[in-house]
Amino acid sequence: MTKFALYVPLEAKPGKEKEVADFLRSAIPLVNAEVGTISWFAIQEGPSSFAIFDTFDDEAGRDAHLNGKVAAALMEKAKAGDLFAKMPEIHKLGILADKVQNKSSARVRPAKTPARAFQSSAETAHL
Repeated sequence: MTKFALYVPLEAKPGKEKEVADFLRSAIPLVNAEVGTISWFAIQEGPSSFAIFDTFDDEAGRDAHLNGKVAAALMEKAKAGDLFAKMPEIHKLGILADKVQNKSSARVRPAKTPARAFQSSAETAHL
């Protein structure tokens, strides 16, 4: 079971939403090279709200990720000040339980189109 996670909420500057989404998608090759990163998700929570959620089996994997290329690229973009409304906050989380389905082939590319982004809470309840 994965026991450690990171959650990093991100807020795009007005008009920079597409650039933030593209930047997050571009991280896939870097994440795929990280042996200790068990799962990694770039998500869109709202029109200008994004987040990264990733999981690790141990602290060593999480620390390697935090000291790796993805975190460095994120901090470089944040410090440049052109994409994000504020500096990202990195939340270290503990995972209480999980369900991970093993598949013979892992997905290694970003989704081409978001599946029904920004559903209302009533629609979400029926999923």
